[in-house]
Amino acid sequence: MSRKRPTDDGDELLARLGSLTAQARERAELQRSRVELALALQRGMLPRDLPAAPGFRLAVQYAPACHGLNVGGDWYDAFAMPDGRIGLSIGDVQGHNIEATAFMGQVRVGLRALASVTSEPGELLARTNDLLLSLGSDLFATCTFMRLDPATGLLESARAGHIPCVWATADGKSGVAEDECGPPLGVQEGMDYPVTRYRLTKGGVFVLLTDGVVEGPTLSVEEGLDQVVRLAGIAAVAGMTADSLAAAVIKGAERVGHEDDAAVLVVGHDGLTAPDVPLVQP
Repeated sequence: MSRKRPTDDGDELLARLGSLTAQARERAELQRSRVELALALQRGMLPRDLPAAPGFRLAVQYAPACHGLNVGGDWYDAFAMPDGRIGLSIGDVQGHNIEATAFMGQVRVGLRALASVTSEPGELLARTNDLLLSLGSDLFATCTFMRLDPATGLLESARAGHIPCVWATADGKSGVAEDECGPPLGVQEGMDYPVTRYRLTKGGVFVLLTDGVVEGPTLSVEEGLDQVVRLAGIAAVAGMTADSLAAAVIKGAERVGHEDDAAVLVVGHDGLTAPDVPLVQP
C-alpha cells in the first residue's frame, strides 16, 4: 500500500490554505465594494449646496453608518422656493440597507417635486404620503418639513412620525418643540399633518435632527434631546455660528452607543427681521 510522503501532505495543506485565503480576500473586496457603492449612492442623494438668505445661516452635519452593509436612509435637504422662502426637510427611512437608501432618494425627490405644487408643510407631507403609497413599497419614513420665510423669520413646521426639533433664543431660553405630530409617511392613506408656526428671532436657532443623534443603547431619546437643548442654549447665548453648533451636536451623537446614521440641520438667525413684524419666540 502506498502512502503519501509528509512533504506531499504539507504541500496539499498549504495549497488549501492558499485557496481559502484567496476566497476570503475576494469576499472582503466584494463586501468593501458593496459598502463603497452604498455610501456613494447615499451621499449622492444629499444636496451639495445649501440656499442662502440674508440674516440666516444653514449648517448640516452627516455621519453615515458604514459597518458592513448597515447603510441607512437618513437625509437632510434645504432648497429655495420660487416665492423666496426656503424649504427644509430631515428624515429617516425604516431599515439599514441599499433599499432604504434608494427609498430615501424617492422621498427627498418627492418632497422637492411636490413643493412646486404646494409648499404648505402639512399639505406637502400629505401629498408625499399618498405618492409613496402609490409606489407600492413596504418601507416608510419619518420626516419633518419646515418652510422658512427669511423676510419675517416665520417658520412653519409639520412632522410625520419624526422626533421633534430643538430651539433656543439669544436671551437664554431653550427647549424641545411641542407640536402635534402626524403618522410616518407611507403607512396609511388620507393622513393629516398639523402645522405649527414659530418665529425665529435674532440670535436664535432651530436644530432639526434624526434619532441616530439622540437615541441608542446608552442614551434614551429624552436624555439625547436634553443634551441637544443644552448645546443649543449655550450656542445661542454665546453667539456661536450655525456650523459650530451643528458640529457640536453631531459630536454628541457618539454617546448614543450604536452604529446608526446621524443627521443634523441647524437654522440660525444672525440678522434682523422686518421691522414691522412682531417677534414671537417659540
